[in-house]
Amino acid sequence: MKTQNLKLIAIAFLFILASCAEKAKKTEEKVETIVETKTAPVYNTDNPQSILAAIEYSHGGWGDLWKKKDVQYTYNYHSTDANKTDISTERYIFNSEASYGHYTKHEINVMPGVAGEVTQCFDGKETVVLVNGTKSTDQQANVVGDFLRKANYFWFVMPYKLNDEGTITTYVGQEELNGTTYDKLNVTYDPSITGKEQNDIYILYVNPETKLIDRFYFSLPFMGVNEPLIIADYEYKDVEGQMIATKRSYYMPSENGYAESPNLVQTLTDITFNNGFTTANLMAGN
Repeated sequence: MKTQNLKLIAIAFLFILASCAEKAKKTEEKVETIVETKTAPVYNTDNPQSILAAIEYSHGGWGDLWKKKDVQYTYNYHSTDANKTDISTERYIFNSEASYGHYTKHEINVMPGVAGEVTQCFDGKETVVLVNGTKSTDQQANVVGDFLRKANYFWFVMPYKLNDEGTITTYVGQEELNGTTYDKLNVTYDPSITGKEQNDIYILYVNPETKLIDRFYFSLPFMGVNEPLIIADYEYKDVEGQMIATKRSYYMPSENGYAESPNLVQTLTDITFNNGFTTANLMAGN
């Protein structure tokens, strides 16, 4: 791999949430037509879509998450390479995809070097960024805020977004990892649906027993990384019937391969659903 490409990937890694924010939304009308599956879908490697359906079911189901209405959690985003951290309180409303983040520590992606607290709020239509309670006029901070609001939401609901309209899924065999034989899926998106020439690519490692994605490789086309090179390892906890990836460890490729320790670790704690959030009160109680 060329050094120049590695530098691009290193930069992209700080914005590892990037291209996923542009996925098609699951709209309110679409969700309301979903019939909740009472029994586990048939898991069939000859039918990759059945595996995506099994993943959704095993995570608790989009219908169940929808009924929970909203979520709040503490998000710790830590770069082990730089020993820097962003810490935010995250809130999302599922029917509008409204997204709020209040940063009490911001050393990486969110206005590093700026003193005080930063709040980002996307109401489903536009994003507002506040610095110490004052509306930001910093164009870069506003762009990053809009981007992170949509991207952070995407990653929280990722198991359900993988099966959005235009998904192209291929079963690509099995691989043993840490004593488990995983089924592997290649997932990408139809450019005629997404409107993008180069779409994200995922290689999912699906545990055939739990039907959860323990690992995946992914690309970052927006930075010119067109192959799935970045590794994500997920660890889950059951929170009110939803299997939430409460620890996400990311590994970057280099000329010497992958390091034993992750380059970035994200943790989600204090997760609560059905908090009564509306677009009107989402920013209340910073």
